[in-house]
Amino acid sequence: MPLPYGSAVEIQAYVASNHAAAVAMAVGTFGSSIPLAIFAATASARLRQLGITAPGATIALAGGLLASAGLGLSSLMIWTLSRPEVTSDTTLVRALYYLTYLTGGPWHVVTLGLLIAGIAVPGLIVGLLPRGVAWAGLVIAGVAELTTLVLISPGLSPLLPAARFTGLV
Repeated sequence: MPLPYGSAVEIQAYVASNHAAAVAMAVGTFGSSIPLAIFAATASARLRQLGITAPGATIALAGGLLASAGLGLSSLMIWTLSRPEVTSDTTLVRALYYLTYLTGGPWHVVTLGLLIAGIAVPGLIVGLLPRGVAWAGLVIAGVAELTTLVLISPGLSPLLPAARFTGLV
């Protein structure tokens, strides 16, 4: 999908001509939001079982659930964009496309960073993770939090996939 900062006519043409791809993307994204929520709940519960009473376990849970919600909402907007009655209205397509980008991009990535930080910090402090893994998690979480700046400077959009994919790894 093109970035939302381009021409509204190009975005409308893309969405209108790629109906099947939009539906497949919506289904896949929605489906991926559920395992992320399960992982967040599991990671948080495991941290508590290991004796972590600091906020890290709760931050991991909140971040993971919010990241999952961002993906889920983004996927439902992609599905809405795939409807022929929606693709005929350029203004509506533009608004939904921005919201799809924002929920599946900055919202998802920033909150994914909270999930990662919520695991990495106690992992480093208590020694639950190898130091290199914990530090890598902290760096990835930091980059994820920096993606907030995409709202100010769209040129920083490459930070989104960098933080998302390294974070998921």
